[in-house]
Amino acid sequence: MSKICMVTGKKPSFGKKVSFSHKRSSRRWTPNVQKKRYWVPSQRRYVTLTVSTKGIKTIDRKGIEAVIADMRRRGIEA
Repeated sequence: MSKICMVTGKKPSFGKKVSFSHKRSSRRWTPNVQKKRYWVPSQRRYVTLTVSTKGIKTIDRKGIEAVIADMRRRGIEA
């Protein structure tokens, strides 16, 4: 599963892990991404989205209809 949020656009960030001896090696921070199913009343169907926890809060605040309309404007098909 792709670790990119469909609502917020969050994706993994990269950096360095620093050991006690200060040797540096690469690592990545992955966002907390979940597959979630939402009922869309206007389309009368369920939509499965890959969303981060912040994306879930955004959907709770704005509503699924507004979020899907915004995603379509950005070119993301849900």
